[in-house]
Amino acid sequence: MPRITPRNRAVRELRGLHLYHAGWSNCSMRVRMTLEEKNLQWVSHHLNTRIGEHITPEYFGINPNGLVPTLVHDGEVWIESCDIIRYLDDLYPEPPLTPANGEQIAELAQWLSLASAIHVTAVKTYIYATRPHDKRGKTRDELERYRSLQTNEELLAFHARSSSEDGISEADRTTAENLLHDAFEMLNTRLRQHRWLVGDDFTLADITWVPLHYTLERAGFSFAPHEHVTTWAGNAAARPSFQKAVAQWFDGPREA
Repeated sequence: MPRITPRNRAVRELRGLHLYHAGWSNCSMRVRMTLEEKNLQWVSHHLNTRIGEHITPEYFGINPNGLVPTLVHDGEVWIESCDIIRYLDDLYPEPPLTPANGEQIAELAQWLSLASAIHVTAVKTYIYATRPHDKRGKTRDELERYRSLQTNEELLAFHARSSSEDGISEADRTTAENLLHDAFEMLNTRLRQHRWLVGDDFTLADITWVPLHYTLERAGFSFAPHEHVTTWAGNAAARPSFQKAVAQWFDGPREA
């Protein structure tokens, strides 16, 4: 569901590129990196999700899942980070972040699909289970407000579990960790003989997975078994887009 019609009519008046995002959100990092790789001018609407700035009728009227990021381009609203970055690459093709080869395009799509598939069950679960500021889940007031606005059953179930007295269970954390190791071993296998995930050039596949590495490493996930992933992540971190879109935003908001 990449493009939607927002209930919040105010955003339909926005012109240019406007990004609703959070500094530490790995999904937001993807979009910021793409914007920086394209050298595009954009307007920042930073939301501190740690204190619930996104849990409002106004924001749910823009993004029906209450998630970041959301891109508004000339009044049109785009959600889901992988859909947003593909949209930006199609609209602004230089420099290209999608390979021209048909087989490689399909491979790129598989990497984006895998990242989306493990987002809640692995990435979000592991981070909420391990990072101190996420272990508490939502407060009772935040949870009540969230339930009054949210209709996505998977997200409702996740936040009910993470905000319960017991929080994320050890079994769920272990499952998440195993899923992550399986996924990153797939990257590791590819990266044994390649600098980037698809073809010979930096693409949307790398932009999709580098933020996952960055946030998971800071949540305590061990990449020791995946040595080639570590090298790849270092190569990506040397890019100006990473420094501007990931490193500079992680600990707090920076204006774009």
